[in-house]
This record gives sequence, C-alpha cells and structure tokens, in this order.
Amino acid sequence: MNSHTRTRTNVIARKNAPNWMIFGIFALATVFTILAGVSRAQEDTTISHGISKFGELKYDADFARLDYVNPDAPFGGEFSTWAFGTFDSMNPYITKGSAAGSSSIFIESLMTGTADDTGSVYGLIAQTIEYPEDRSWAIFNLRTDVTFSDGTPVTASDVVFTHNVFLEKGIPSYRAIVGAEIASVEALDDYTVKFTFTAPSIGNDNLLLAAGTLVLSQAQFADRDFAESTLDPILGTGPYILDELDVGKRLTYRYNPNYWGADHPLNVGQNNFEYIRFEYYADSTAAFEGFKAGQYRYRNENSSQKWAQDYTFPAVENGWVVTEELANGNIGQAQGFFFNLRRDRFSDPRVREAIGMAFNFEWSNRTLFFGLYTRVDSFWKNSPLEAIGDIPADELAILEPYRDQLPEAVFGEPVYSPPVSGENQIDRSVIRAAGKLLDDAGWTIQDGVRKNADGEQLTVEFMNYSPTFDRVINPYIENLERLGISATNDRIDTAQYTERRRSFDFDVMITSYVNSLTPGLGLRQYYNSVNAQVPSRNVVGLENDAIDALVENILKATNRDELNLRTRALDRALRAMHIWIPQWFKDVHTVAYWDVYEHGDVTLAPFALGANSWWWYSEEKAARLAAEGAL
Repeated sequence: MNSHTRTRTNVIARKNAPNWMIFGIFALATVFTILAGVSRAQEDTTISHGISKFGELKYDADFARLDYVNPDAPFGGEFSTWAFGTFDSMNPYITKGSAAGSSSIFIESLMTGTADDTGSVYGLIAQTIEYPEDRSWAIFNLRTDVTFSDGTPVTASDVVFTHNVFLEKGIPSYRAIVGAEIASVEALDDYTVKFTFTAPSIGNDNLLLAAGTLVLSQAQFADRDFAESTLDPILGTGPYILDELDVGKRLTYRYNPNYWGADHPLNVGQNNFEYIRFEYYADSTAAFEGFKAGQYRYRNENSSQKWAQDYTFPAVENGWVVTEELANGNIGQAQGFFFNLRRDRFSDPRVREAIGMAFNFEWSNRTLFFGLYTRVDSFWKNSPLEAIGDIPADELAILEPYRDQLPEAVFGEPVYSPPVSGENQIDRSVIRAAGKLLDDAGWTIQDGVRKNADGEQLTVEFMNYSPTFDRVINPYIENLERLGISATNDRIDTAQYTERRRSFDFDVMITSYVNSLTPGLGLRQYYNSVNAQVPSRNVVGLENDAIDALVENILKATNRDELNLRTRALDRALRAMHIWIPQWFKDVHTVAYWDVYEHGDVTLAPFALGANSWWWYSEEKAARLAAEGAL
C-alpha cells in the first residue's frame, strides 16, 4: 500500500506538529513574522501563510511537502516505545494530577513549526494570519474544513473558549504571560478570530504568542470542568485518537481515518503509523529488559552505561535490533542540578558555587559515562548564543546598566565555567577553593560539619525519581560530605516528584531548561520574576530585576545579530548567578530499534528525530524477523 492510500477525507491544510512541539503555546513563543500584504478596512496589513522571526520563510505558500519526509512512506504498523513512571490524568494543561506525557497528542494549534527551521511557523488550523504595521492586533482566518475527531467543525468560538479557559483555569505561568500580552480574543464570524494585544509592538512576539494558541472543543466542556483531572481524553483535531488505556501502564493511540488534515503538504510523509503505543515502566532496568524482550520496539537511549555495555544481547547480535547514532542539530540544552532559591541557605551565590564545584564531571564522564558526554556549561551551549571568555565591549554595554544587580564576576572575570577536575573523585584544590567560598559565606566547619552563626547545619537534598541517577548522585554526595555538607539522595516516585516540584518542596532537582536557537517570549517562562512563585518553568524561583530586563531586551531584538548578542549577555549573567550545577550533553541521538522501522536522512530534520511521525513501518522487514523467530 502506498503511503497515503489510507482511508482519509480529501482536505487541504495542516501539519501535525511533532511531539516536541505539540504544546504550541509555549514552544511557538520563540518564533515570529513577515510576508506579503493587502488591506483591511483601508488599513495597510500583512497577510501570510506563515511567520518567520527573521528573514524569509523556507517554504512558499504552494510547497508540495517538507524536505525531510519520504512522500512514498508506507502507512500502517505500530510504533511502540516506553515512558518512565506512571500517570493518572489525560489533561496536561492543568496542575492537578500526573498527566500522561503523550496526552497532548490530540491537540493542535492555530499555526505550527517544522523540524528544519527553528525560526518559522505555518498555518495549521488557521489558513492565514493578518496584522497591521503596529502589530496591535492579529486576525486568524480559520480553515473551513477543520473538524474535531468526533466530526464536529472547529469555529472561531472554540478558539475564544480555549484562550479564556486557559486564562481562567490553566497553568498559572500561562496566565502570567498570555494575560499580560493579549487584551482580548473575539470571534468576528464563524471562521475569523481577532486577537487584540495590550499594546502595539515593533516586534513579532505577540503575533507568535497568538499563533501558538491551542484549540479545544467548547462543546466538550459544556458539562465538564476543565480544571478537574480526568482520564477522559481532551477532544482535539489531531491525527490520532485514543485506542486503549491501561491506567499507569499503557497508552495506545490510533490514527483517525477521518483526520481533517491528512493530505496537506505539511502532512505528506508524516503520521505514517496506524498505532502509536507507550509502555510505562516504574524502573529503567525493567524498561530495558522489556525492550530486549520485544515488548516495545523503539528506544532513544539516555544511559551512557547501557549504550556502551548492554547492547550486546542476542537480538543485536542476530541483526534483529539496530543501534544507531543519529545527528542531533539542537543546542546543548541546559541540563543540570537546579537549586531552589526559595530556600534561605541557597540565597548566597557563593554557597551555590561551592556546592557545584564538588561535582566532578570529568571523573563521572570517565568512570560512569564511558567518555560519551561533553560538559554543558552554558544555557545555549554550542550555538552563537553562548557567552565565551572575557566580556567583550558589546556585551559590557548591555550589562553595564545592571551592574548593581548582578554579581561582580560578570564584569571582572571570564564567563563562568565549572573547574576542570583531575583523576580523583574530587581534587584537593577544589576542596580548598570551595571551602573558602563557604567560609566567606558564613558556613564554617564546626564539630566537623558546616554550620552558620546560628548553629544551623548546611544540608542538601537531591530530589530524584530515576534509579539511573543514583550512581551519579551518590559519589557527588561523598564529595559534599568532604566539604562538611550533609547531603542525601531522596529518590521518590514520579507522582511525588511532580507534586513536590509544583509546591517548591525540594532543595535541588534534576531538570533541563529547554532553550531555543531563536529565543522569544518563552524566556519569561524560565527566567522572569513574575513566574518565580507559581508553578512554572522557573523552577529555581529566580527573581532578579536585571535578568527580567535582559529578557525584555532580547524580545526587542530586530535582527539575528542583535538577538544573538543580547542572549549572550543573558547567558553570561545567568552563569555568574550559579542557579544550577551543569551536567552534560551529547551531539548525537543514540537510538536502538527492532529492525521493523525505516527513516530518511535525519540530517534534513536537525531539530527533531520524528521517530513516531516521519519514520515508517516496513512490512517486509517485519516479515523477515517473524520468519526468523524474532517476533
């Protein structure tokens, strides 16, 4: 069967966002606008099929398909992978419950992005966007053929409802950003919706904020409270619907044969699997054994130890399981141990720096990770947005007005990178330097342990839900104890982890600040003071007027060079504040899969793997494995 000879309605329009972009309101807050214009009501406006932050869109309005897909990919089969932990909710947009990580698969946004251009989005539920020169409003012209998975049409009133219900009952950080920028949303008619912003703008951030609006069914919530956790999936417009659910154990999605956007050029060669299945495991070892046994077929390996040592089982040796290192064009994301700055004992950056110095990455990489990783020390590692070396004059000019609100090290020292340690688990020189920082901060050795003037002991608890991290944290704890710090590894289940993160009940947690090559309004999620005391991506509780101002400065950038420069200034300031203990990254995806899947040239889609979207299932390969007794 040819790829797209599946049972479908023949419609125009729509790109299904890959999973990494599905929560469009946040992921799309980093990209922006341009293109041709007409007039509405005698006011000069621009109308476009897509939006770009800087420069031209990659794809014209009449493009046939995305460059990185196989237009002849066959349709069918099942894509199966694993997920860690458990779930008790299918609503990922509220703070109640532990939502399944894939539960946003049903929902689409007005516009969406591609995996080969981080600076652009294209019409999805919206056919076009229209806006005036001062960007005081934006009108989205909806496609008239978009339907929810139950067959009911999408109208402008659904867009208005979604915006309002998210403001009223959604995640608090959403309200903090969207409520501050969007004054109102109104339906002009059934297929035209207008966003009015709180103020005109010379930049395009607000247009993209609006473009990222998700669309839910107003009718579904006529007798259902959006704020309540539920296992009933949200009705959406996406290509997949729920097929089977076993609470906390398994989720299977099935392709909707009546999916409205099946034949749009953005979907050619995508959504190639009839079924997508997630197997949930509470233990990573059990998950790996499940893969070896063929309980699921695809694995993006995040354990260097397993990658280096454990892929020697019979299915690999027989050629039934493929192992590959695939190019990863993303920046080195800011993965690390992040402090809770709401704790008084972590209020002094010298304390945070000293605790960070005790983590010996070089020893860990050699001893635990088989040398597979590189230290990440920037919030935008391996990109033009990464600050490097001594402060140059152009960065100094940006940071100088905030000298009184930033550490002096920003101006007098090279941009901070953690010390490089030697062969030992912790070097004596590091102990001496970290100990002096603690002494200077008032945490001195008393009776063999670090205490302050009030006799309180310096303690650090690492909140951790993954057994994989035990082998990383436990040696780190030994190093901290040599400094006189009492440290513990508190491993909890994922439900507790989610709740304690939301309630700020932690000392240090492991997470990533997922930044973009084209940073925009999403920066406020991670770094703005307004999100410090509400459940948000500002997990550390950072509140600093200078950082707030530097974020706003980035949002005012008018070209790529300005954006890169201003982001480097922010990176330099953040690194001097020691809000995290940087961990590691690698510039390849290490993947393993049973040899029933195929993929095209992954280098053409540098910003996503797309395994459950533009990869495909090979009936021929599956038949071979079955004949050999592998399946």
